[in-house]
Amino acid sequence: MIVVDNSGARRANPNPSGRIARVIANERNVGFGAAINQGFRASEAPYVATLNDDAVADPRWLETLAAAAEKRPRAGMFASEVRLTGERLDSAGMLIAADGSSKQRGHGEPTANFAELTDALLPSGSAALYRREMLDQIGLFDESFFLYCEDTDLGLRARWAGWECAYVPGAVVEHRYSHSAGRASPLKAYYVERNRLYTAIKNFPPAMLARAPLATLARYFWHVASLMEGRGKAAEFRQAGYSAALLPFLVLRAHASALFHLPGLLRERRRIRRIARLSAREFRSLLAEYSIGVREVAAL
Repeated sequence: MIVVDNSGARRANPNPSGRIARVIANERNVGFGAAINQGFRASEAPYVATLNDDAVADPRWLETLAAAAEKRPRAGMFASEVRLTGERLDSAGMLIAADGSSKQRGHGEPTANFAELTDALLPSGSAALYRREMLDQIGLFDESFFLYCEDTDLGLRARWAGWECAYVPGAVVEHRYSHSAGRASPLKAYYVERNRLYTAIKNFPPAMLARAPLATLARYFWHVASLMEGRGKAAEFRQAGYSAALLPFLVLRAHASALFHLPGLLRERRRIRRIARLSAREFRSLLAEYSIGVREVAAL
């Protein structure tokens, strides 16, 4: 087993029993995707598992995911039953909005609503299993994302290449939601906004990409409406002690970054199309099956 400690903190011997084959301890936080990629490159295992440092896995979590993977050879991604507390879900896979925003499927719902092994669009990277064969084909996590949405980008790239995703009930993980970067913070607001732009530019078919700005404006409207009602992410941001006036600045900064990196994003877009097995029409139909409205995105 290979464990990547990406906290940047000095720790005592992380492997006192000697049962872990190797620990990679980073001196600084290199980003979620880069840390996972380190573990993948250092291993030869047929699967790579991702688990947030604020998530606690059931003892049979990995065993349950691996068993499902052996039964689904065309699935390259496996979503866990990620719980908030008790019998409430954090995610049973992910959903996608028309502007590239992604949200957890089943968030806040009873776990009983997702008790069957089913297909999903893509897993939440907070607790997932990925097949090495798939990653060798499509590439690893995009390290330029640093934090947030890299799981959505990788999942969509895999879908373009024809890989499936399975949701595996019983592969239980308890997740302290957004504990690592805070539930609402300028850091999270910036990276989520910037990286959903990266995701859309790289992965959306032309027709969807052309409509994304209108969907974005609609989501901004619903953020403002939710803020006035004291609910949703914008309200959480203000309740956390930050000025709501900071949000437009973060949005502009995110768009500026996407514009600056546009040549590289377009190169990645072309690379994704070169290995695609789905047509643009098939990809749009797939995303429609696992869609979430921008109003709901703003309210969650």
